[in-house]
Amino acid sequence: MAIKQRRQKACSNPACGEKFTPMQLGQKVCGWQCGLAIAKEPANQQVARKAIAQRERREIQVRKEKIKSRADYLREAQAIFNQWVRLRDAALPCVSCGRHHDGQYHAGHYRTVGANPELRFEPLNVWKQCAPCNNHKSGDIVNYRIELVRRIGADRVEWLEGPHEAQRYTIDDLKAIKAEYREKIKQLKEAA
Repeated sequence: MAIKQRRQKACSNPACGEKFTPMQLGQKVCGWQCGLAIAKEPANQQVARKAIAQRERREIQVRKEKIKSRADYLREAQAIFNQWVRLRDAALPCVSCGRHHDGQYHAGHYRTVGANPELRFEPLNVWKQCAPCNNHKSGDIVNYRIELVRRIGADRVEWLEGPHEAQRYTIDDLKAIKAEYREKIKQLKEAA
């Protein structure tokens, strides 16, 4: 079996231009002196800085990912889910007071996350709600329930109010939820 010989190339250093046989794939210069000479060119320095910066950003991202706690993943998944709820209900009024306004809207839970953590990511349990109703009226649950019966039906509201099996979300579950609702957000934005 014959070993394939590498072809000779001309050195990329304009001051040298000598022919050489590359020792590595992608080698552009004949030696380290020529490599240092062309590295000082502004175009090459800019490319090198950009490559170093990208590598550093990736390394930082990997390190941050390693030190994330379950609570961090839960917070991220909840933020993406809430964003999806607000986009899904963009044309609807506040679920509690029934008004449209220019203020801030939240993703208001009918059954609270504290009392029913298993319903945290249940789409039937979460609807667009204005900040005054959610913050200052504790969700205005009486009016919320009335509108919820109108939107999803009494049988589904009773299901929400009924007992549910406890749910402990793992980090993998939370990553999957985040990815699922990110995709749904993308689809809603494309449809709009």
